[in-house]
Amino acid sequence: MAPDRPTLPPVRLRADAELARDALAAPLLTRAVRLARWAGPDTRVGAGGELVDEQLPVAAELLGLADDEDGEAYASEAWRVAVDTGLVEVEDPAEEGSADSADGDAGTARPGANLALLTGGSPHDVLSIWLDALETAFADATAPYVDDLEALVGEDGTIDFEALDWDPEGEADFLEGVLGNLYLLTVSEGGPGEGPVPLPALAASMVVPDDMGEPTDDVLEQVSDAMMRLDEQFRILEPIGLVAYAPVDEALMVEAGAEGAASEVPFDEEDVSRYGMVRLTPLGLYGVRARMLEAGLVVPAVGELADKGAEVLLDGIAHYPQEAARAETTGWLAGREAPAAARELLDAARGSDPGAPLRRLHAQQALSLVGPDAEPAVREVLDDRELGGLARVWLAERGAADIPAPPESMIFWLAVDTIAAHLDAEGDPEELQDLIQGLTAGHGGFFEAAWRVDHPATADVLDAMGRLHPDKPSAKEARKAAFKARSRA
Repeated sequence: MAPDRPTLPPVRLRADAELARDALAAPLLTRAVRLARWAGPDTRVGAGGELVDEQLPVAAELLGLADDEDGEAYASEAWRVAVDTGLVEVEDPAEEGSADSADGDAGTARPGANLALLTGGSPHDVLSIWLDALETAFADATAPYVDDLEALVGEDGTIDFEALDWDPEGEADFLEGVLGNLYLLTVSEGGPGEGPVPLPALAASMVVPDDMGEPTDDVLEQVSDAMMRLDEQFRILEPIGLVAYAPVDEALMVEAGAEGAASEVPFDEEDVSRYGMVRLTPLGLYGVRARMLEAGLVVPAVGELADKGAEVLLDGIAHYPQEAARAETTGWLAGREAPAAARELLDAARGSDPGAPLRRLHAQQALSLVGPDAEPAVREVLDDRELGGLARVWLAERGAADIPAPPESMIFWLAVDTIAAHLDAEGDPEELQDLIQGLTAGHGGFFEAAWRVDHPATADVLDAMGRLHPDKPSAKEARKAAFKARSRA
């Protein structure tokens, strides 16, 4: 009914200051900062800004990784992050007229302007730099493993991707899809929340068709291959703080290798944690959402409507889960005086468009959070056909005196409006069934009066009551009333 529903549930992000602290503590960014502070006239870099081979042992030692067999690789990775994020600036000797340009190196390096922002800038500055670092880590995670890169470089200087059997766009899309699924699982009601997701389930979400019953052996092998890809990728993404990851148990690889099928990891249902467990960190939620926004997706976050008007609030929370809608509304009310907030909500609740009933329902729920100071504003709409019913409900819930009895036409109009709102919300069918049963039981001759109600959704509501009412005679009455309503229209 209501257009432009968000495709993703709202996420509850932590404060920027807290996220910025998490970003500064990410191991990969921490290493990049240390290398940026070390950069100087004696730091030799290659044509692409990378550290030359002779500098890598020094950089690894500086990072405390001299004894790690992968220490130089980690140092190289951290240096790339430092360069890509502006923590390091590479100086080209050719521009400086330096004699060093003849020694085969492209130049030297020095601390960049962004280094100072990490300590003296705002949380937004820190998070912006972290997002650039995430981009570098993401590129590394989707890059192929190559033993001899030079053998793949053609005469024109480009890399022969076909020889690699690597699809850069496909790899990026796959990982973006995985992170999107992990994000959705994290923010959805009934999902794992901050708990970890088993790697097999995440891999299956990308491989197994939704309409497939029992997966075939071929599909299971694809899931196994996807798990191995994700295992490598999450190991790369963890140091930037995007995910918390418990890797696949290496003993499983030995078992698979012993069976002669390294890609087909044997599955043990009793201990799924052996197959890898991953969750997005709070910083990871922020990072994945930022990437989705950049891709043009609608990715709501709780709190982003606090400075918007009431109509934007009510339309925005129309399909939020109950808890998120309440949190968003509470934040919106926090910056407003009760009478002014009530008037703005009531004014925004008016309308005959398809989304208006649900808007009124959320306005009623929002008003339940407003204090007694709003009473004069609520009484102002007692004679309003669209708002008088919910105004009386609000006053009655607070034990207010002198509440005028509503005219019968208002009672039935409110009943139709309330059911229309619940239909649009697509909530629990049993709750809606109980609501329908309660309304009809409480009003004798309900359907004879309801089909005459001048509400845009009258016929649709009566149709729905005919489908959902558990009492067959009443359901038949509802369908007849729906036909009368359409004939009258």
